[in-house]
Amino acid sequence: MTTLVPSPVRIIGTGLIGGSLGMALSSSGAAVQVEDISPGTRSLAVELGVGSLPSPEDPDPQLVLVAAPPDVAAQVIDRALRAWPQAVVADVASVKTTVLEGVRALARGEDLPRYIGAHPMAGREVSGVIAARGDLFQGRPFVIVPHQGSRAEAVTALKAVATEIGSVPVTMDAAAHDTAVAQVSHVPQVMSSLLASTLLAPTETALGLSGQGLRDTTRIADSDPRLWVEILGANAASVAGVLGEVRDRLDGVIGALESLRGSPDPSIGSRRALASLVADGNRGVRRIPGKHGGRTDAFATLTVLVPDRPGELARLLTEIGQIGVNLEDLRLEHELGRAVGLAHVAVDATREELLTRSLGERGWTVAEA
Repeated sequence: MTTLVPSPVRIIGTGLIGGSLGMALSSSGAAVQVEDISPGTRSLAVELGVGSLPSPEDPDPQLVLVAAPPDVAAQVIDRALRAWPQAVVADVASVKTTVLEGVRALARGEDLPRYIGAHPMAGREVSGVIAARGDLFQGRPFVIVPHQGSRAEAVTALKAVATEIGSVPVTMDAAAHDTAVAQVSHVPQVMSSLLASTLLAPTETALGLSGQGLRDTTRIADSDPRLWVEILGANAASVAGVLGEVRDRLDGVIGALESLRGSPDPSIGSRRALASLVADGNRGVRRIPGKHGGRTDAFATLTVLVPDRPGELARLLTEIGQIGVNLEDLRLEHELGRAVGLAHVAVDATREELLTRSLGERGWTVAEA
């Protein structure tokens, strides 16, 4: 099997991202070497198919991917640049400006052109190599972050990585990247954690009333605190800026709610302020791209009742494929005591009528909006 990626590839750090990169690149035909500070993690990575342990007889890596936290990434990058003077060295940390500044402070001038930043925009709410998946990056953006002195072959190597793992390469500078991930990743994590932290107060009876909306909005709150302290600390300025805007909007919401107590004065416009918040949220959600990059307002969502029996969801997905409709997104809702699950199926809006009719003909119940 041939691969576009310079090989061998040395992956330093075999957690979720490093492990998944190793699995994906190994499947593409690259020779992957694994390195981790933990001998146990390193051995588990080998057993899981991330790569092999390097031996003294192995050739030097041509590409080094550093999958270390932002607070130590620069030191690991500098060591790799010195150890393998012919290799392109990239990091896949989720924050780029802090890492780039650290590398500039540590690395020799002749080594800097071989360094380039990257950030595969994929992850899970669980961590560690045991959660690694070779298909984690399929269809996801792979941000390539060159600095002013990065060699062209470094950019080419990272684009090859993105292609081989099934990602979509996107090139950005470090500052633009950090602002973007603050908006679409880091602040959502903070907001989800804030919301989930309010669940420490309710009684068990109150929590028993929770539904799918609460699960949807708190799913990513179940994340690794140590990792997120490092990420948020490394991108503190960008995250604080976005959260400042959220705070201003939240102050307005609180003010509107306070004014609605008793006999509110309609001239204050409190209801209009609340309606504006929800409407702006509608508009924001519709701007989130689907898996093919289009806006989600180009999609229609059907709710299909799925009997609570083994194999029924798989049958639904199979029959959607047989009908010839491409699935854009799927969310399953299944509450305690309910005899059926609700499969919220997102498809191209132009295919909604066909899918609704065809599923009905096959015996499925499609709930009316």
